[in-house]
Amino acid sequence: MADILLQAENITKIFPGVVANDKISFDVRAGEIHALLGENGAGKTTLVNVLYGLHRPDSGRLLLRGKEIHLHSSRDAIALGIGMVHQHFMLIPPLTVAENIVLGMPMPREPLLALGPASQEITRLSKTYGLEVDPAAQVWQLSVGMQQRVEIVKALYRGADLLILDEPTASLTPQEIHELFGVLRRLKAEGHAVIFISHKLDEVMEISDRVTVLRDGCVVDTLATAKTDKATLARMMVGREVLFRLDKAAAKPGEMVLSVQGLEVMGSQGQIALRGVSFDVRCGEVLGVAGVDGNGQGELVEAIAGLRPVRAGEIKISGRSLAGLDASDMVDLNVAHIPQDRQRVGLVLDFTVSENLVAKLFSKVPFVKDGLLRWAAIRDNAELRIKEFDIRVAGPEVKARTLSGGNQQKVVLARELSRAPVLILAAQPTRGLDVGATEFVEGRLLEQRARGAGILYISTELEEILSLSDRIIVLHRGEIMGEVRPGEVSEAELGLMMAGEKRLPV
Repeated sequence: MADILLQAENITKIFPGVVANDKISFDVRAGEIHALLGENGAGKTTLVNVLYGLHRPDSGRLLLRGKEIHLHSSRDAIALGIGMVHQHFMLIPPLTVAENIVLGMPMPREPLLALGPASQEITRLSKTYGLEVDPAAQVWQLSVGMQQRVEIVKALYRGADLLILDEPTASLTPQEIHELFGVLRRLKAEGHAVIFISHKLDEVMEISDRVTVLRDGCVVDTLATAKTDKATLARMMVGREVLFRLDKAAAKPGEMVLSVQGLEVMGSQGQIALRGVSFDVRCGEVLGVAGVDGNGQGELVEAIAGLRPVRAGEIKISGRSLAGLDASDMVDLNVAHIPQDRQRVGLVLDFTVSENLVAKLFSKVPFVKDGLLRWAAIRDNAELRIKEFDIRVAGPEVKARTLSGGNQQKVVLARELSRAPVLILAAQPTRGLDVGATEFVEGRLLEQRARGAGILYISTELEEILSLSDRIIVLHRGEIMGEVRPGEVSEAELGLMMAGEKRLPV
């Protein structure tokens, strides 16, 4: 048996009204990739924050190489060889890779920076682990996948023997995920230990040696990955059988609800993000938009939602042109928008759940009368939506930032779908969600389709696009590479279109 590097014994962490970790025990061995699996809110992030010194446990203890340790901050963890790559990277965009990596570390000639030796070591680490990081590059110029590599190099530069990765594939393309897994296998071969947090069962099955499943803050079991399967893990996570295949009726498209013709939109960096984009969405159908992240999908949704100006072309919703309209008019047009970034765009994190559930409706009856908010009606609405959408929260008056990612997404869904919209703009609605929450989101969207709503569904997950969509268009560098139907195309063919290597007539 490999040497145990880190051991957690009966870790308990309590927040007001919530037992986040309840006597959790597990261990991580040198030279292994150990997956932590569980629903949103199961206690995974709290546990690794304890392991990294960001939270102090209320009881229990940690042992590193058999000796008890006490972590008061992340600095203590780093000094002991524990590194962490957060889901939202801790990098300063205007600084170079080397500057980010040495930030906060003592320098031999302080206050002067001596980046030469640091850059050499960064280059050596990059070559050793296949990370290909340029020390002189500015972080803002790098892709999401490259920024993640910088975070990994930063941890290794600081001497990490144990690397904690929190949802490391949430924003990566399939190719970047493949490259990341190559890096993790090299780390494992060199004797490093990796704690891998993911909601994606296929990834856990592919990359991990063992998996510990959490549910409601407790350990369900720790298993050798080779001796289990996706169905078993999903059942352990959510406490019931999970359907991996959607059971949906045939679409019955009705009237056109969205028409996009010759759309041209500029990106945030002044580049053309969309050029000559034309398509339509009808009531009662799901139009999927496939593509590698960053090929115009975000700009497309923002243009339709009134959040980004249109340079050329026309958008019509229910026959009405959006020219001269903005995001505030979307409520009157009965358009629902589930944004890609639920924390920055979908919610006001310091507002309560009750307030977020009426965030677009403060000026509407029954939530206002004679210019004054009717708080009783707002609370009644919250209690109804919490029950209807199974939002797991201590109460309607807690702040949105205290909720898990899955429950935050349910708040957005509850607000947007409760109005029975005619058009739903769903951008990456399952990103970062566990298998149970993903099943819930997809089921609610199919209910809206059956009701007669038109749905524009954007996702980088090919399996999801093929499963949920009635028709699919593929975006590459702001252009439509073709339109296909799920039963008539393979993932490989879609991949070629996403890479711009195959174009079909539209």
